[in-house]
Amino acid sequence: MSISYNSWYSMPSKQSLIEEKHQPFRSILIFGPPGAGKGTLGKFLSSAGNHFHLSSGDIFRGLSPDSPAGRLFHTYAGKGHLVPDEVTLQIWRHFVNGLIATNRYFPHEQFLLLDGVPRTEKQAELFAPYLNILHVIVLDTPHIDVLVKRMQRRAIIERRMDDVDEKVLRTRMEVYEKETSKLLSHYPSRLISRFNADQSPLKVLRDVLVKLCDLLTHSKE
Repeated sequence: MSISYNSWYSMPSKQSLIEEKHQPFRSILIFGPPGAGKGTLGKFLSSAGNHFHLSSGDIFRGLSPDSPAGRLFHTYAGKGHLVPDEVTLQIWRHFVNGLIATNRYFPHEQFLLLDGVPRTEKQAELFAPYLNILHVIVLDTPHIDVLVKRMQRRAIIERRMDDVDEKVLRTRMEVYEKETSKLLSHYPSRLISRFNADQSPLKVLRDVLVKLCDLLTHSKE
């Protein structure tokens, strides 16, 4: 018996082809202002330690601009603002379960290196049932002008059009400073490590590995 697309799409969630994982994902959060090197560090750590780096920016930029989620994202991103918290969680959960279903992320063997989520106190509360936070990496840098120029150069190289407008970039910096200072208080101070992001990416990686080597080399449950 054949099943039409519309009837399959309307199936109850319990019949979904992608089974959701209910045990919290063992995660390391990477915080830092836009352009601080979160993505670079995440890629280094995922390659060196066989962990899975997941950037919220990559998820959202990969959305089709014609999809409802894509239109909503571009409406907010175009002004330098954050996507609503509940929408962020829905899109993130769908994406992660897809990674597991397609054998790209193995929760029992890998840490999830999260770059870009959670971004607010509300998101921290919404994500809490799905994340087991093992550590929080904070990339600090006081030189906003340097970050803006770095992001504009990256925008040209990687064709990230949302990183071109300086006004939008500075708005994103302000949003980060406002929200993250509150967000970090949500986690125990013993789980938070700060690193100087004004250094070269390799020196930042060196400092992170020196501090967290024992944790990063024991990822299997």
